[in-house]
Amino acid sequence: MFDKESIIPIGSDHAGFDLKEYLIRELNILGYHLKDMGTFTDDSVDYPDYIHPVASGVDKGEFDMGIIICGSGQGANITANKYSNVRSALCWNIEQARLSRQHNNANIIALPGRFIQFEISLEAVMLFLNTGFEGGRHLRRVNKISKLLK
Repeated sequence: MFDKESIIPIGSDHAGFDLKEYLIRELNILGYHLKDMGTFTDDSVDYPDYIHPVASGVDKGEFDMGIIICGSGQGANITANKYSNVRSALCWNIEQARLSRQHNNANIIALPGRFIQFEISLEAVMLFLNTGFEGGRHLRRVNKISKLLK
């Protein structure tokens, strides 16, 4: 589970900018603390420039969880998963958010800014932040993912 006092880094490209701004506003209202890693406008940018800081912070243990957004979510997700301590999950519905935490112990949620309704994204993020890892057989599988990286 996520400690509400912890800081959540959030980053997006131009295609995810409006969703990022919405999530920051709504999560702040709910008492969460976010660190906006950009982009800060809807002008065209390269998503890795804003995803790397989020993923790097999670990878180094500076943050427990993160939120990343690009148009499809795919590029952001691929970028984040380059880091050995990151398990980023592309989620476009709440069930994926729940299972990515329960079964994969994901620590970054990647959202498709062009393909998800804002309200669903908020529900998915809330579920992601507040669902625990089940461990057990899933821990064995997550450990095997990490082992392959070495």
